[in-house]
Amino acid sequence: MLGFNKKTQDASPQENTGGENKVLHFIRTHKKRCIAAVVAVAVLAVVVIPRRSRSASADMAYVQEALGRRDIVNVYDGSGTINAADSYTVKSLVTGTVLTADFELGDTIQKGDVLYVIDSSDVEGDLESAQLSVSQAQRSYDDAADARNVRTKISGEVSSFAVAAGDAVQAGQTVATVRDTSVMLLAVDFPAAEAQSFAVGQAAQVMPDTTFEVLNGTIRSVSGADPSGDASLMTCTVTIAVPNTGSLTTAQAAVAQVNGVSSLNSAHFAYQREETVVAAASGTVSELCVREGSTVRQDDVLLRITGKDLDKQAQNAADNLRSAELRMSSAERNISHYTIDAPISGTIVDKKVKAGDKLSANDAAMQNLCTIYDMSYLELKLNVDELKIRSLKVGQEVEITADAVPGETYKGTISSILVAGTTANGSTSYPVTVRIDEMGDLLPGMNASAKITTASVKDVLALPNAALVRGSYVLVTKDSPSAANAEASMTAPDGYVYVKVTTGISDDDYIEVKSGLQEGDTIAYDTSTVSATDFYSNMMVSAEGGDE
Repeated sequence: MLGFNKKTQDASPQENTGGENKVLHFIRTHKKRCIAAVVAVAVLAVVVIPRRSRSASADMAYVQEALGRRDIVNVYDGSGTINAADSYTVKSLVTGTVLTADFELGDTIQKGDVLYVIDSSDVEGDLESAQLSVSQAQRSYDDAADARNVRTKISGEVSSFAVAAGDAVQAGQTVATVRDTSVMLLAVDFPAAEAQSFAVGQAAQVMPDTTFEVLNGTIRSVSGADPSGDASLMTCTVTIAVPNTGSLTTAQAAVAQVNGVSSLNSAHFAYQREETVVAAASGTVSELCVREGSTVRQDDVLLRITGKDLDKQAQNAADNLRSAELRMSSAERNISHYTIDAPISGTIVDKKVKAGDKLSANDAAMQNLCTIYDMSYLELKLNVDELKIRSLKVGQEVEITADAVPGETYKGTISSILVAGTTANGSTSYPVTVRIDEMGDLLPGMNASAKITTASVKDVLALPNAALVRGSYVLVTKDSPSAANAEASMTAPDGYVYVKVTTGISDDDYIEVKSGLQEGDTIAYDTSTVSATDFYSNMMVSAEGGDE
């Protein structure tokens, strides 16, 4: 700490007359240059002047003090406003009549609880219309995507393919044949007089003309009889279903018998069902999905067709579906705004809107329906100067007092220190958040003071801050034990010597001496001197005062 005599700062009236305004204006407009000049002059004064003038200042009044031991505690003091752990002002994005608002001031609510329900009848039709559009677009897309697939409409055996992979086909062209060979049908004639007593489902016996075996079957239908005619002269066609074990084909013929009555003729077997499969669209056969002779079920894919038209059709359908889905999503999102849930858990501290109120466009009430405070803990926000921020750490304990709660002291903990500082008037401060879990009578909005112990030592050698010269030298009497370590390069007043010291932490008044001095030393300092820092500060305050 550099020593300057206060007298050197007092300019005579003759020196300032007529020139003060110009000097202050120069300092304000060349602030950085002035800072450098002041520091340079201060250093020169400390280095040169002590050699010449200290010896000539023997008549200065020095305060002598025996070096002693004491406790030193370095404390950061700050102030700020108490805030809730979190707060949220609930707003509305839609207009309409408030149907429900089932909560009151002071109520404790949980995140997700329904706060408000607003009449949504005007927009419900939009959502229903959007949902229908999605359903229609989905069906169109499914059809377009499935147009590549050629499917069978019946279950059975793939009798044959009329195309191969790589073949070009046209819409309506036959591509395959599928037959249901599990049951064979035999349609033969019977005398109408006897056939009129036959019933569907009645047992029948069938005799193929090649094997002469008897196969069991059932009547599927009876047709051709005319009840008003002469039954003795008429016949009826009776269709009999015969399970096929694999031996029956359409090349075989057979006769039948029902209740001992024989058919009047024989007939060839027919397949129960047969489908000629055609392509629904033009394109190129990309693959055959089954082999000839394979058994398939209804709606199985037999083959696939590709083509530019099919691809375009499918892409257009996909785009239309996506567009419909987006419109439905927008409608769903819009209608969801008519039910307002609590965004956080906490306490209702303000309620502006109640059931029955109407929210209209540009209504201020829409911007503040209610306010929620999360009171699970409180926070104190501090702005800490750049020179002190490095002494604070997350997790440090904080002592908190508030004028609104006299006589009470609360404990807090530093929960965050942000590196994004704010610069103003050449100084930067950093946001520090203190968390308060034991809140007592503290409430959001109260002003509070914080004390943070940044460093402390007990029972150490300490000297007054004013006794430190040039940051590391102390004036001691020549009869002090540590005078033997006098700094020969520095000229001291008569009866004193300068001793170099190593210092530790300090508070507002004293600084720890780690080495260089010992108990029994008598230190001295001039109470009329002012530090270079004080001198610079006074200069800048004077200069800035001239702006007003």
